[in-house]
Amino acid sequence: MHPRRDYRRVMIEDRFLADNAALLRPPVQFYFDFSSPYSYIASEWIEAVAARHGRRVHWHAILLGATFQAAELRPPVEHPLKRDYALRDFERSARFAGLPYRLPEAFPIATQQAARVFWWLQAQAPERAVAWAHAGLRAYFTRGVALNDAAALKALLAESGIDAEAAEAAWNDPAWKAKLKAENDAAIAAGVFGAPYFIVDGEPFWGNDRQAQIERWLASGPFKGMT
Repeated sequence: MHPRRDYRRVMIEDRFLADNAALLRPPVQFYFDFSSPYSYIASEWIEAVAARHGRRVHWHAILLGATFQAAELRPPVEHPLKRDYALRDFERSARFAGLPYRLPEAFPIATQQAARVFWWLQAQAPERAVAWAHAGLRAYFTRGVALNDAAALKALLAESGIDAEAAEAAWNDPAWKAKLKAENDAAIAAGVFGAPYFIVDGEPFWGNDRQAQIERWLASGPFKGMT
């Protein structure tokens, strides 16, 4: 005779697996820079897109300067022929997505302090790091909060419910400087050369305009004819 099965326990386990399917599937890797307008736009849709398909999102704060250097690239706004178009497209893309947007007076800016705070928070609780990413991106691209200014950054941290003094100590701590460098190096090793950059089941997607492709990939996997 077979041992009796605890069907109530099986039902609970099945319900847990159904309700937590996202825990069983690889997360979407999302690379962003606090000074990237397209990262700001993508940060507002990536969680919802992933959730629709039972996925989580693993956020990575990186520095575009490091990836540009590794790829021997320059930011679009540094190319005279591309600058006007890029600035226009930043705003157009935000309006298309229904998002508030204002080009900051100082753009682009260094974002290593904000990024180090992200990784400091991520080590404590990933959800706090994601909340900070949203707060930083929204503040910079809707209110022009200068994330590269220590006083402005600390004020935003306090406004966001984060201990500003502890955060300042973290962004000056060699350990978190090393952590950000290690994350930049890991991103470059993974092929990241810009932001936003996504990796879904090993497949790379670059740019905010890849949303439709990412959604389809999450829904049905590789496109027809791909190997």
